[in-house]
Amino acid sequence: MKLHVELLLLTNAMRGQSLYYSGLTSWKNSPLIKENSHMNLVDHSRRSFLKSSLVLSTSIPLFAELAQAESKSSDKPLIAYVGTFSSPLQDVLDTQVDLPPGNGRGIHLFEINRKTGAMTPAGIHPMGTSPSCLAVNAAGTHLYSTNETDRVGKEKHGSVSAFTINREDGSLQPLNTVNSGGAGPTYVSIHPSGRFLLIANYFGGSVSVLPILEDGSLGEATDVKNDAGKIGPTTAVNAPEGSFAFSGHDRTHAHMIQSDPSGRFVLHVDLGLDKIYIWRFDENTGKLTANDPPAISLPPGDGPRHFHFHPNGRWFYSIQEEGSTIVLFDYDSKRGTLSSRQTISTLPPEFKGSNFCSEILVSPDGKFVYAGNRLHDSIGIFAVGPEGELTWVADEWTRGNYPRSFSFDPTGNFLYCGNQRADNIAIFQVNTSTGKLKFTNHYAAVGNPSHIVFLDLAEKQ
Repeated sequence: MKLHVELLLLTNAMRGQSLYYSGLTSWKNSPLIKENSHMNLVDHSRRSFLKSSLVLSTSIPLFAELAQAESKSSDKPLIAYVGTFSSPLQDVLDTQVDLPPGNGRGIHLFEINRKTGAMTPAGIHPMGTSPSCLAVNAAGTHLYSTNETDRVGKEKHGSVSAFTINREDGSLQPLNTVNSGGAGPTYVSIHPSGRFLLIANYFGGSVSVLPILEDGSLGEATDVKNDAGKIGPTTAVNAPEGSFAFSGHDRTHAHMIQSDPSGRFVLHVDLGLDKIYIWRFDENTGKLTANDPPAISLPPGDGPRHFHFHPNGRWFYSIQEEGSTIVLFDYDSKRGTLSSRQTISTLPPEFKGSNFCSEILVSPDGKFVYAGNRLHDSIGIFAVGPEGELTWVADEWTRGNYPRSFSFDPTGNFLYCGNQRADNIAIFQVNTSTGKLKFTNHYAAVGNPSHIVFLDLAEKQ
């Protein structure tokens, strides 16, 4: 747009010089203008005209080239990367209830229709190690995946892979793969400094910090912390009536890890211990140090799974997998502490039976919270009050079985729900005024989808 305006201004300037020259020549017969003065003015105008013509003639190709480049950039696609389970889980306890067969083929790429939200397949980066969680760096140049079913070394740890992103088509070029620091890495996030990955190893009950090197590849872990403590009960305090939901209270299970907005503190949840841990983070060394207090407990058996900060950084929402609840915490960013203030069910009031919660997201504008329900197969929608408290608005059927995760597109106008057992992604339009979701009638076929991230290639680096 800027280039077009500059070109228009230059063209108008050129036109103005021409009119000025014509006006001066029309004065030639005026008795009020002496011939020599007139000629000086006309000569001056002619010289200005010729200079403008020269500038314009040399600038037009440049402006055209730049405008073409700008147009080409704006035509670049919005890409969705979908992480999947691409091989069966192995070496897990008999109590493991979520056993995806591995119908995915690796990291699936899609081009997104910006108007309708529809997804068009754009390629697959084949991986047989279940790249189940993905993260793209802020510059949009690198992608990272946790490989949940990989088994490395005698300890059978999982792995984490780094990729370079082709900024023309979004395709991936592998950089390297390193040990995740524990078995079954299920979550990856990037520290706000852009210099470290934070990893949660579900089956290992540990979290780790991996340095991001200058070329985007990964170094060996700078820190690994192993969770320990008393495992919670197999029946959740807040479970719905008639629930037999039991998944992670058999050992320690680190399920998510992420920095607070400032980067000074890192939080992670352990589902089996019913705790949220808080760490002080040293950006120079990549080390985690226990905060004071080091953790906060959730009701026994409820099983914290994921969390999300409100855009204001003061409210923190945690979703409990087996208790089917959301807990609102006040977050003190100076001390890195949490204080619980509200607990609300993710399900409609009349629901009875078993349910496993999955994802939780705050809308980009901070007005609504969305909570995933597996078995009930819905997304609960909640309005955020003036003090962060939640009020149930509605729930929306996910159009598929076992919604493991969902993500907003970069505009916040569409929500993409990965239905793990239905092998599809269902696409919803978001009413940003009411928070409600409307199914677009668009699906995308993906085997065992696990996580969705977006990259707009039209945005400049």
